[in-house]
Amino acid sequence: MSRISVKSAVKSYRLGRTEVPALKGLDLEIDAAQIVGIVGPSGSGKSTLLNLIGCIDEADSGSVEIDGVDVGKLGDDELTALRRARIGFIFQSFNLIPVLSARENVDLPLSALGLASKERRVRVDAMLDRVGLSGLADRKPDELSGGQRQRVAIARALVTRPALVLADEPTANLDGETGRSIMELVRSMNEELRTTFILATHDPRILPYLDRRVHIEDGRVTRDETLAGGTP
Repeated sequence: MSRISVKSAVKSYRLGRTEVPALKGLDLEIDAAQIVGIVGPSGSGKSTLLNLIGCIDEADSGSVEIDGVDVGKLGDDELTALRRARIGFIFQSFNLIPVLSARENVDLPLSALGLASKERRVRVDAMLDRVGLSGLADRKPDELSGGQRQRVAIARALVTRPALVLADEPTANLDGETGRSIMELVRSMNEELRTTFILATHDPRILPYLDRRVHIEDGRVTRDETLAGGTP
């Protein structure tokens, strides 16, 4: 399980000669095993916040802590090890490798951890079965529907049994029924594995599945709501 603490986080990006502020002293605490939705208009800082928590980017000032560890004080090798072992990523565009099968895509993060091939095969097949794709393991991404590709992406994110999963618009490209099934899968994985999920989203359909909804605007948290969660 992972507890997240973001304190006074500031982050800006350069666009030509212009410095564009993304986060302006943002504060946020997320308890372990919660499903949290980060909502707000485009350009509000949602994706930047996920990148900081996921150790993909570094704050200009302030801090990000995962289970009490200030990730800004870790070296490159330590950050890589943290991402591989403890953080899973689900992207809006799936980010699957087109020449690899579903099984091979899900196997990639386990291979990076150096696990034996037999253990990897057992874990990959079990995870594909868990997301309802055991019969499609040998298909490549272009042979799968959007919902099936998203399930492969979720299986890839969860196969390492991470304490934290970050998802950027996980249901944006899916129809209503498929989006609901994806969120039901997220909820069941949260309950079974006690994984913390942080979802950046514009999709109101996922609200019933959230424990909290955090509103961000102009790089700051403007509202933080506790929701029923898990009762669609």
